[in-house]
Amino acid sequence: MSAARDPVDDATLALLLEVAGTPKPGNVDRRRDLDDLRFESFLGGAVGAREGLELAATDEASVGDAFERGVAGMADRAGTNTQFGCLLLLVPLLRATVDDTDSSPAGRLTPTTVDRVTRDATVDDAVAFYRAFEHVDVAVADPPADAADLDVRRGSDAASVLRDRGLTLRDVLAISADPDDPDRVPDRNAQEWVEGFPRTFRAAEWIRADTGPLTDRAARAFLGLLAAEPDTLVAASHDPETARRASARAAALLGGGDPGSAGPADTDEIHADSVHRADLDAAESLATAFVDEGINPGTTADLTSAALYVALRRGAEVAP
Repeated sequence: MSAARDPVDDATLALLLEVAGTPKPGNVDRRRDLDDLRFESFLGGAVGAREGLELAATDEASVGDAFERGVAGMADRAGTNTQFGCLLLLVPLLRATVDDTDSSPAGRLTPTTVDRVTRDATVDDAVAFYRAFEHVDVAVADPPADAADLDVRRGSDAASVLRDRGLTLRDVLAISADPDDPDRVPDRNAQEWVEGFPRTFRAAEWIRADTGPLTDRAARAFLGLLAAEPDTLVAASHDPETARRASARAAALLGGGDPGSAGPADTDEIHADSVHRADLDAAESLATAFVDEGINPGTTADLTSAALYVALRRGAEVAP
């Protein structure tokens, strides 16, 4: 039973299964390296993050400190940023898994318990989150003009601002989750933090109800997530229009849109059946095109790893 397994093992396995899922258009997978990222780097990052994940599964460290420790270990072992966003999602999921305020292990990992974890985050957690940016280079969009002093790239230099304003980690992420500019693509990871992880739990059900190797299920879930909403990293690295077109191209593989359209399919149009029927052979050509065009849906990969963790906790198994 999944509840009897060590949640840290499941979190580590989720990181490994995510990068092993193939094809994930634009991302590193078993068949593709990028110019500055290799498959083996992600394996090293998953191993290096272990200490942070272990802290997240105990009460020996705050959520922010566990996250920073995970990022530092990842960066040390991988030599670069491989799973920063994955860890931002996995740490509260792990803490919710072992939350001792719930009576049964099987009932702990729910949107309600994860929401409670993020609501309990403190100003110190926000400071640790900013400090984590000093360990690796993370591609982020410029902050809104009225929040320049909260630019995460300031690292520890932003601590005094955070403390003076009493901003918790959830408060900080809420700014990115709901940008004032309607053309700006929201930070999907930040949205998970403030909305109760709806994308994560939905994609986890896609994975759990699917069949075949978990790596194939992960690749199909990745396509479903990308088809539903434009990717934050693509928008930050290129522009919102490119991110929306990339989602439309993924949606076309699921039979949910026109690859030449200017935006993704409506989220409500992405059903489990269309995800389960996704043609991974057809996705290979899109993967090649995205790599050639430098389109890297990294935030979608973060969500996929989180969904894999939830699916593993809810009974998904590595195929024999």
